[in-house]
Amino acid sequence: MQKRILIVEDEASIRDMVAFTLRKADMAVAQAADAREALVAIADAPPDLILLDWMLPGMSGLELARRLRQEAASAEVPIIMLTARGEEVDRVNGLEAGVDDYVVKPFSTRELVARIRAVLRRSQGDDGTGSIEIGRLRIDAPAQRVYAGDELVSIGPTEYRLLHFFMTHAERVYSRAQLLDHVWGGNVYVEERTIDVHVRRLRKTLEPYGLDHLLQTVRGTGYRLSAKA
Repeated sequence: MQKRILIVEDEASIRDMVAFTLRKADMAVAQAADAREALVAIADAPPDLILLDWMLPGMSGLELARRLRQEAASAEVPIIMLTARGEEVDRVNGLEAGVDDYVVKPFSTRELVARIRAVLRRSQGDDGTGSIEIGRLRIDAPAQRVYAGDELVSIGPTEYRLLHFFMTHAERVYSRAQLLDHVWGGNVYVEERTIDVHVRRLRKTLEPYGLDHLLQTVRGTGYRLSAKA
């Protein structure tokens, strides 16, 4: 089945070029010129992935990303930010807003398609055949859902993959480099600081359920998930 990609870009020439590229790569395409059009398109039919330009008229792409992460229909849809802003502080701001990856302008269409496919693969999660439980925290792997007791936890795709890895390797300490290899894959360029951003987001997701203490920082080494104090 074709993956449906929503392109949110105010420059028609870039939007049309990206749409042409994605159709050639056997992807279905929807388009929006600003945040308002994007929200309407998502409400009509949530896409499999959103390509989001940072510099949009009215509401910026960064603001839109934060809003999408708060909406039930789009909370788990992967987002790739298209931006000319390649500084570290900008990438960190985007990650903290819920963006899954960055493509810095100008970009090659081959790189863009490769990044989209990589994020889509990662967002599909694991195809395990059972549940994993640690204390009150449970992952239903076949359904790719997370529960705190009987309560469904709203969680983004990247945080789901990170949590799934921690829960299937509980009590073991992993460095940032190891987590990058295991969760993101060795062929994807992601900075080690990305791990700290997503760990903070995962803790924030678990905090309302009193489960954030399970994700522990091991000073000078990395992180582990443990039910032990």
